[in-house]
Amino acid sequence: MTVRTWGVLPSPLGDLTVARTDRGLAGVWFADHRGGAHVDAGDERDDTAFGDVAGQLAEYFAGGRTAFDLPLDPPGDAFSRRVWQALTRIPHGTTTTYGEIARTLGGVGHSQAVGLANGRNPLSIVVPCHRVVGRDGDLVGYAGGLWRKRFLLDLEQSADERLF
Repeated sequence: MTVRTWGVLPSPLGDLTVARTDRGLAGVWFADHRGGAHVDAGDERDDTAFGDVAGQLAEYFAGGRTAFDLPLDPPGDAFSRRVWQALTRIPHGTTTTYGEIARTLGGVGHSQAVGLANGRNPLSIVVPCHRVVGRDGDLVGYAGGLWRKRFLLDLEQSADERLF
């Protein structure tokens, strides 16, 4: 079993609990994350072990980073990992729907499964599940709360507007 290291980082959206294995970042959770942060009793706390994550998050929140360059090791089944990989391909400043992701993964009939995997994404912000909206464009479902989803989408829109 891999022992994870975890810590707490400040952000404009409140404290983030972060965790990593020896293979990569395993989790980024908000303080009031639906389902809570998945930190186990055997995991070791070290708030100083996440300088790379803190730096990239600071660049993102300042509008200077549009994608994260961190090794990732999220716990999950094969389908969920495929969904999370698809999320990383959603361009910064844009949104897509659960149905569109399902189509890229093999069929519109997978929309509900995509929604469930999206909701279990342990890497908030870094794996941009906030870029997925309902079929009609409405903001739906975000483990950190819809106000954070709106904040992140507005931040990315503003950053893209600053580039032109």
